[in-house]
Amino acid sequence: MIQTVVKRDGRIVGFNEQKIVAAIRKAMLHTDKGADEQLIEKITDYIAFRGKTQMTVEAIQDAVEVELMKSSRKDVAQKYIQYRNQRSIARKAKTREVFLDIVNVKSNDITRENANMNADTPAGMMMKFASETTKPFVDDYLLSEDVREAVLHNYLHIHDKDYYPTKSLTCVQHPLDNILEHGFTAGHGASRPAKRIETASVLACISLETCQNEMHGGQAIPAFDFYLAPYVRASYQEEVRNLEQLYGQSFAELMDAAIDDYLQRPLEGLEGIDRIKQHAINKTVGRVHQAMEAFIHNMNTIHSRGGNQVVFSSINYGTDTSAEGRCIMREILKSTYEGVGGGETAIFPIQIWKKKRGVNYLPGDPNYDLYELACKVTARRFFPNFLNLDATFNQDAEWKSDDPKRYLHEVATMGCRTRVFENRFGRKTSVARGNLSFSTINIVRLAIECMSIKDREQRINAFFAKLDNMLEVTARQLDERFQFQKTAFVKQFPLLMSKLWIDIDKLDPNGTIEPVLNQGTLGIGFIGLAECLVALTGHHHGESEESQALGLKIISYMRDRVNDFCERYQHNYSVLATPAEGLAGKFTKKDRKDFGVIPGVTDRDYYTNSNHVPVYYKCTARHKAEVEAPYHDLTRGGHIFYVEIDGDATHNPQVIQRVVDMMDQLNMGYGSVNHNRNRCMDCGYENADDHLEACPKCGSHHIDRLQRITGYLVGTTDRWNSGKLAELNDRVTHD
Repeated sequence: MIQTVVKRDGRIVGFNEQKIVAAIRKAMLHTDKGADEQLIEKITDYIAFRGKTQMTVEAIQDAVEVELMKSSRKDVAQKYIQYRNQRSIARKAKTREVFLDIVNVKSNDITRENANMNADTPAGMMMKFASETTKPFVDDYLLSEDVREAVLHNYLHIHDKDYYPTKSLTCVQHPLDNILEHGFTAGHGASRPAKRIETASVLACISLETCQNEMHGGQAIPAFDFYLAPYVRASYQEEVRNLEQLYGQSFAELMDAAIDDYLQRPLEGLEGIDRIKQHAINKTVGRVHQAMEAFIHNMNTIHSRGGNQVVFSSINYGTDTSAEGRCIMREILKSTYEGVGGGETAIFPIQIWKKKRGVNYLPGDPNYDLYELACKVTARRFFPNFLNLDATFNQDAEWKSDDPKRYLHEVATMGCRTRVFENRFGRKTSVARGNLSFSTINIVRLAIECMSIKDREQRINAFFAKLDNMLEVTARQLDERFQFQKTAFVKQFPLLMSKLWIDIDKLDPNGTIEPVLNQGTLGIGFIGLAECLVALTGHHHGESEESQALGLKIISYMRDRVNDFCERYQHNYSVLATPAEGLAGKFTKKDRKDFGVIPGVTDRDYYTNSNHVPVYYKCTARHKAEVEAPYHDLTRGGHIFYVEIDGDATHNPQVIQRVVDMMDQLNMGYGSVNHNRNRCMDCGYENADDHLEACPKCGSHHIDRLQRITGYLVGTTDRWNSGKLAELNDRVTHD
């Protein structure tokens, strides 16, 4: 007798004879003679009692065909066979449709899921083919039943699901000194340790590019200034040696001579050893500038992940006050300001200025002049963003201003917003750590399902009950993925697990990564707080103090439950203000189909990014900051704050400083400024005109707006999906 059935996706379920009854009856109703209930019962009983204890769906359907053919109703057998064939075709049709869209280079939300990836190239097409076939495998074989149901019904999104079977991790902050001081092997041949700034710059690129192929997220350098500073002095000493050869005499006293700052100055009026020293400094600064220029160029041209996208790279800097560290910062900023190629804005690396009182924020601070330069560069090139080390939750008691490795106690971030700092299983640091995986809850859908409850208190209580359940599912799903990831072997990540991850000395080269995996974080994200609040209260948090109070209560509850999960599962869970790109429209489209158009909730093609005030809501920058600020402390898995300004910011870098001042006053963690920047796609010319129709340089009408999509820039909105394009069109400026 049949007891269990193996479904097509591999799941085993209890046998339900009514499914056989329904299938035969449906076939009979499509014939002239209609249904024969007695025959239906006879065939169903025969198959149920004569079948094996466990059978596949296909085997049961084959048995139904055989019994129908043996009966007097061969007409039913014919209809049943036709129905089976139609269902088989239907199951394949979706995959066929998706593949044809990729083959025919169609622009849609599948091929434009990631704006940093060009899905039109052969390598990009191959990656999309792999991605779209891998996701169903994950659903069918790697997810537990309740998680699969949550994903299917639009409550939960598992990020980078196509990478799930690879056991890869999301991101890492590179301890670049390990690479520069010891070299590394990436494929055939080893890279030697760096001795000069040019080599250090190239090795930094190679480290980021190589590790990108081992992970599914971004790559960052947490202390770009500190790591590269020693190679400025080494290059200066090399220039002194060159001058020794030229002049045929020793300048040994210059090798370790004090240098207040590496600034290019004219040699006129200088004599003797002072002239020699300044000449060496001038040559060094020129080399550093070229090395930084090359670094930016490489980060915008070197492709990874099968050759279909540039490295999703970020660099953090700002707090090295040494002359050498300052030289690195000054020249990377100057190179960024000048632009790449034809002078266009560099998309990568995402640059992050680490703002710190006593170091680089106030007049009199040693790096204040570089902070002013950073604001000037941001006003033209969008980067750097600003990371507030003075925010209460970004501080570390072990940070000391005279510690040469104080960067170990400074938070660093990925450009998109991912933050890793607190650690239950080791030292509190961002260096050599990263996120393992993250998933996002559709809190809007949970709220929509409660809208029919008229009593406000009951409605909100029902929402929290649903949220609690989904938090449980999400925490369990992340733990299940962790248990899968920990079985990966060290050899699967030749660079990450030999040079870059924390505590790699604890690993057996022939073993798994389990001993060090828990140093990373698991992120529980959310999207659409604004729409969630509209569904629950009628207003979003930008327009109602009552809604703001509820919004803070919701995210505080998530934070508290996440802390509970840390204890229960013994992981570094954190709440993430999700950087929604493809997800921005994905959740919305399904919810609108299920619930219709709900004003303020599903009436746009996207849900508002995480806890942001809606992009279409007109308010002052101050008001937006005051509303969003309290969420930063609650979302320690990552967050970001943006202000949209009008006009040409290049003429007003002080506006950038005012935004950073707001962040400081309101205890915000990370943010930046968006502004107008047009780019001619033919010649690279850029300006800030509101409505540029033709390029004033070459006359081309192929003009694109350079814009930030989630935390990074995109050189062309041609690669944006429909949800993010709709959001871009809705953005208003903040006065």
